[in-house]
Amino acid sequence: MEMHVFDIFSIIGTIAFAMSGAFVAMEEDYDILGVIVLGLVTAFGGGVIRNVLIGVPVTTLWTQHLLITLAVISILIAFVLPMRWIQHWKRTEVFFDAIGLSAFAIQGALYAVDMKHPLNAIIVAAVMTGIGGGIIRDLLAGRKPLVLRDEIYAVWAMVAGLWVGLNVSNTTIGLLCLFVLVVVFRMLSVYYKWKLPHRTLRPVGAGNVTASHNIGSNQNHDVHL
Repeated sequence: MEMHVFDIFSIIGTIAFAMSGAFVAMEEDYDILGVIVLGLVTAFGGGVIRNVLIGVPVTTLWTQHLLITLAVISILIAFVLPMRWIQHWKRTEVFFDAIGLSAFAIQGALYAVDMKHPLNAIIVAAVMTGIGGGIIRDLLAGRKPLVLRDEIYAVWAMVAGLWVGLNVSNTTIGLLCLFVLVVVFRMLSVYYKWKLPHRTLRPVGAGNVTASHNIGSNQNHDVHL
């Protein structure tokens, strides 16, 4: 594994997710402390979950001085950006989220490969690093986690894990191509509304029945008047 490639994806993912968490916090009207906390949790939450799952001491987080500094700087920049710039970012929110997903999924997979883990552990590391921070971010913000919606999201992190785990092309150029592919397919899945199969236990037409009952009740009430 080329360590400079690992560092590149760590930096890209940290900046993208730190700013993502900061903007979500501002949408929920958090104060500056809340913005910093949510930004840091988004940037490092996935890595912490990954470390727990693959047996890396969680305390290694505190040795990542450069990444923590970059995350804090990114959050503060996001906090002071002019409103028109933030509105422009909102129009490209999914793009930045895709960048963070791709970068962290590849970073997590490379981490597991470096520790000589089997393929299934590499895929889990890729998925949890890619989506873990976003899940924690959304839960703390009181939102339904993006990964639990019916659009394709975590699948692309699994693809990244498979690519790295099967050693399809783990050169610098190969990993950069993988990064671009994951971002592109994530954006395509949003644009074309690609969805995974899902099933609901809600009775079909239950909402209509309730609405009809309410309308009927109102009509009866009007008649009695």
